[in-house]
Amino acid sequence: MTAPDYSFAPFLARRQTADYYRDAELLPQLFHHYAGERAARLEFGIEGLAAEAAGRYRAWAETAALPENRPWLLPYDGHGNRVDRIVRPLETRLMEREIFGLGLFRAAVDPWERLVKLLILHQNGEHGVACALACTQGLVVLGDALAPELAPPVREAWQHCKEGRDGDYGIAAQFLSEIQGGSDVAANRASAVPDGPAYRLAGTKFFCSAAHADYALVTARVAGDEGVSLFLVPTWLTAEDRAAERRNHQRIRRLKRKLGTWELPTAEIEYDGALAWLVGRRGRGLPLVVAHVLTTSRLAVSIFNVAAMLRAFREARLYAEFRTVFGRPVGQWPLTAALLEDLRARVRESLAGLFAVHAEHLALGGVGVGFPRDADLDLRRRRLRLRLLILLQKATTARDCVVFLERALSVFGGHGVMECFSDLPRLLRDAHVNEQWEGPRNLLLYQIYHDLRRAAEWYPRRHLPGRPGGRCGPGAVCRARLGGGGRRPRRCARALRTRAGASVGARPRRDHAPLPARRPGGPLTAGPDGRQRATPSRIPALRAYIRATANAPRTPSRPAAPMERRSVARMERSGIRGTPSDRRHPS
Repeated sequence: MTAPDYSFAPFLARRQTADYYRDAELLPQLFHHYAGERAARLEFGIEGLAAEAAGRYRAWAETAALPENRPWLLPYDGHGNRVDRIVRPLETRLMEREIFGLGLFRAAVDPWERLVKLLILHQNGEHGVACALACTQGLVVLGDALAPELAPPVREAWQHCKEGRDGDYGIAAQFLSEIQGGSDVAANRASAVPDGPAYRLAGTKFFCSAAHADYALVTARVAGDEGVSLFLVPTWLTAEDRAAERRNHQRIRRLKRKLGTWELPTAEIEYDGALAWLVGRRGRGLPLVVAHVLTTSRLAVSIFNVAAMLRAFREARLYAEFRTVFGRPVGQWPLTAALLEDLRARVRESLAGLFAVHAEHLALGGVGVGFPRDADLDLRRRRLRLRLLILLQKATTARDCVVFLERALSVFGGHGVMECFSDLPRLLRDAHVNEQWEGPRNLLLYQIYHDLRRAAEWYPRRHLPGRPGGRCGPGAVCRARLGGGGRRPRRCARALRTRAGASVGARPRRDHAPLPARRPGGPLTAGPDGRQRATPSRIPALRAYIRATANAPRTPSRPAAPMERRSVARMERSGIRGTPSDRRHPS
């Protein structure tokens, strides 16, 4: 007699009946906290969408993610006409039509309802629709900010994406990167030539996601302009062109094969005289893209990351409650219990942070975050803070999501890497791709640094070394030696003594003595006995430094700090007599 087969039915039944809203960690509580009295009225529609997302949408997403259902390119039809048709599975097209039909970006939709619905939809990890949603919202936000100055064709496209047209909602994309620049949009070579009220675009965009969209925001350079401009390029100029699949003077060279987001068609697109309309001012396309389009997309990526973490934690917890090993459920073993508790804390933190950033975003108008210079000082600081928070949130959730999914997979053991058993391997691949969308980590950190540098004048300086009345601290830099010549800033003498443990209670001297410049080979060399000794050429300079600090204000005697004692011992072994601490702290 054979033993009965092992069954996962209890786990699968619990997973299939999971509520994407009620079973999402902390989500209902945060929604009620931020939406207030409106939450009870809006929950009916949210719960209905959660049931659809956990049922039909989930099954469609799993089918669309199969390798055999990847989008593919059909360049010509059966009669030899160039069509560049992107063939996608029926499940993706059905899901896209229903989700866009919700009209999530209409002016009448409550912003907190929109956020919660996006968190519910993105738990399925379906990028074929998710990326198109994010890009469409970017066009809507840009249109909201520039509504009074939009050209009629741009206004029509904006309304098509935002409010719909006879129940049909437009889909937008953003094609910015080129092969020579990547994230460096300012290096774009695509050109735009005026043609009456419109422009004609020529050039190739290298990484175009949501390539099936109805409209695209494209950056290009007009001859004579220093900066790039932003244009709206419709994929089809008329309804007849769309029916006949005649594109607006553009060709799809190929579709990309990526690490993840397989359901999302990403292409190289070549423009050859495509009709386009200017958005905003000429030569000011990059600030518009960063302030509105990329800001919106970075918020969307953070939503997607947090949604994936919600899904991964819920399914890992359900599996840990179901699976029994060595006589007890997996979740009752101490290390796994600690892991689940840590995952629970991390997903709650990420979700709470997401809501807090969105609250600040809505408080400032809910549009893109530019770099204001003519607003009130307090408003400028607040908008800068939000801008930095959005960048930090995108970089942090992108990295955290990868680590989170890796740890959640470990709860499943060998089943964790089987894509036929769970969607978490697919979510992990997609999370790696999300780290690169809308700027990889280093680019975001550089943007933060650049913004802080530009906004330095909005904040009083805490350290003004080298100036009358200035105050030096451990990290102060002497400004007296920054007169030019490309020389590096040097730590002033008082700042160095502070770093070594000296008191900073006395008033600093104004004639700071900068350290001598380093010379090739470094200040120390190895002696015959293997010990480090001062290079002879450095000894006079070090003695000059000691003499320069001899007249520093005296402070009460105190024992030398450990770091200072080590410095004294090293100099005495090198044959140098007298130290700053000898003169400042007589015994």
